[in-house]
Amino acid sequence: MKINPIFAKAALVLGIAIASCGAYAQSMKVTLTGAQEVPPVMTSASGVGAIMIGPDGSVSGTITTNGVEGTMAHIHEGAMGQNGPVIVPFTKTADNVWSAPAGAKLTDAQLQSLKSGNLYLNVHSATNKPGEIRAQLKP
Repeated sequence: MKINPIFAKAALVLGIAIASCGAYAQSMKVTLTGAQEVPPVMTSASGVGAIMIGPDGSVSGTITTNGVEGTMAHIHEGAMGQNGPVIVPFTKTADNVWSAPAGAKLTDAQLQSLKSGNLYLNVHSATNKPGEIRAQLKP
């Protein structure tokens, strides 16, 4: 069977375009601690989870906390050591469990921030309203 050179060339160009755009899902395991908050928080609370970012910017995943009565959880845009605005609010789905809501999606600029390591996830509490535990998202 002979392959048409035009189709072969088109497939190669498409493959290069997809690879150069980083068009693949990114799965990140996170460990949240008070030491990563800005400023650092002295707490025994912690959290673990997995966050998935799809090639289209879709966000899914959950975090589970321990030792904290969380009031809110979010993905924020901000470099390590800096605070920033909320971009994806999470929903409390069970005791100590927070999940990305259905339909959550990052913009192209936010995807670029993710690739640069400038997104983080944190959980807020009544005691530490700005945030009690935090983890930087690292693709």
